[in-house]
Amino acid sequence: MTDEAKGVLAMIGACTVWGLSGIYYKLLDHVPPLEILSHRTVWGFVFFLGVLAVQGRLRELPKTLSTRRNILLIVFAALMISLNWFVFISSVQMGYATDASMGYYTFPLTAVLMGAIFFRERLTRAQGVAVALAASAVITLAYGLGAAPWVALTLAFSFSLYGVVKKGLSSGPVVSVTAEVAILTPFALGWLAVVHQGGGGAFGIDALTTAMLIFAGILTAVPLILFSYATRRVSLATIGLVQYLNPTLQFLVATLIFREAFTIWHAIAFAMIWTALAIYTASSLRRGRAARKAAKTAEASGTVI
Repeated sequence: MTDEAKGVLAMIGACTVWGLSGIYYKLLDHVPPLEILSHRTVWGFVFFLGVLAVQGRLRELPKTLSTRRNILLIVFAALMISLNWFVFISSVQMGYATDASMGYYTFPLTAVLMGAIFFRERLTRAQGVAVALAASAVITLAYGLGAAPWVALTLAFSFSLYGVVKKGLSSGPVVSVTAEVAILTPFALGWLAVVHQGGGGAFGIDALTTAMLIFAGILTAVPLILFSYATRRVSLATIGLVQYLNPTLQFLVATLIFREAFTIWHAIAFAMIWTALAIYTASSLRRGRAARKAAKTAEASGTVI
């Protein structure tokens, strides 16, 4: 199996966990989002350290933070992923899981845009149309609801920027993600200390809640490792393509399980985004076929010579 194929499989695994994770956090809606985020961070850090210890790679962690460039990149990545986590948990608990799914539907197109801006990946005409159509969908929804869809926009752009930063890190996926949560852990512990003063806090109130808060670290760690693994092996455009699985599962969970309201303005905006994704997908498939054909032609020419 090629590295690219392994990266695609890793992305599918990550998106499946992310797509269904809303159900998990809905079961924790009696715990404030920031408290859940803090536990995700702390227990995720414990899990990552365990993985590195088993692999005998703990010494790589200080090396990852040995240069100013890496520190700045990892700090920014940590900020983007923590913002993404917090907004997602909050949206599920407050009844905006549909908007969250819209954000992750928009992510593939913002990923294409980030690729063009930061890595000079050229946009085809079809990709440009798709991005413009997605922007029109956001404007349409903002007009219809009387407010900008901040949940969707925040999730799309924070995750796109996170992918950009991960692309620029030379350290392995487990090490880089461990470094991110290592930076966040002191803040998470500080917040939990404040929450638990005077007997507050959800941790320890019952066995199920405590176990779920601890397991949130694993639920956080595994897909992040898979995502980091994928970003090192496939292009941002391919990541965006496979990413469709995540919002599709989120959308089904929001509408079929959570029974959230789905207005006419949501229907119009989603239709525009799905059309944009169809245009983008068709363009990507055509480019992929053309590239494979060109490679085969070049290989045949080389054989003849």
